[in-house]
Amino acid sequence: MQVETLSGGNMDPVVRIGGTVRRVSGEWTEAVHELLRSYESAGIPETPRPRGIDPEGREILTFIEGVTLEQAPPETRWRPSILRAAGALLRRLHDASEPLVARSVVWRSESHSPVEVLCHNDFAPYNLIVREHRLVGVIDFDMASPGPRIWDFAYLAYRLIPYAEDAAGFDPARYGSREDRLGELIETYGADFTPLEVRKAAARRLEDLAAFTERRATETGRQEFTEHAAMYRRDAERCRDGTSM
Repeated sequence: MQVETLSGGNMDPVVRIGGTVRRVSGEWTEAVHELLRSYESAGIPETPRPRGIDPEGREILTFIEGVTLEQAPPETRWRPSILRAAGALLRRLHDASEPLVARSVVWRSESHSPVEVLCHNDFAPYNLIVREHRLVGVIDFDMASPGPRIWDFAYLAYRLIPYAEDAAGFDPARYGSREDRLGELIETYGADFTPLEVRKAAARRLEDLAAFTERRATETGRQEFTEHAAMYRRDAERCRDGTSM
């Protein structure tokens, strides 16, 4: 059967074999598969289904057809319906994860306080799958861990409002002002976060991500990781002082 190397995979190689995805497994895999099964039980069709471990020791997940939102053209990536769909999906994932929060299991990423739900920890355009201008999936749950709802929400806001420096093709005249888009995302998720709380949480999230990315740059020698970390720190500063709003 043909093996296709998939894009992304900054942490570990990812391949597609038929209708499945194969990824490096680890001590965290059992917890992640339990989380994915909880989404299936909750009737959430947008997540991969775990199918065990293959003879090479890799986890097996179902493949979700489509392209990442990051690969989609601006008219798809920034359309308000995608923003609303992403906020609604994140809320469903968080709600479905609540019964698993108190379990003593191994996660690949560290937890963040206050623990409220299981966070995806990278709920962003490069992990969101779209087809025909519709959000149909979210992938890459291997970095999931317990944390507060706003930890995931603020990073989604950073990427889709957007506050990110590399938000190519965003036009507020066409897709809505950042203020309006943040209000819509908060309303769709169904939280009582204030815009200031979201921006402060985004800044904390970006500082954490910058430190992680700098460590990866040291481990791998990849210059682009150093550049990404520098961007995260610039964006964190803008989120704190409001200059990108």
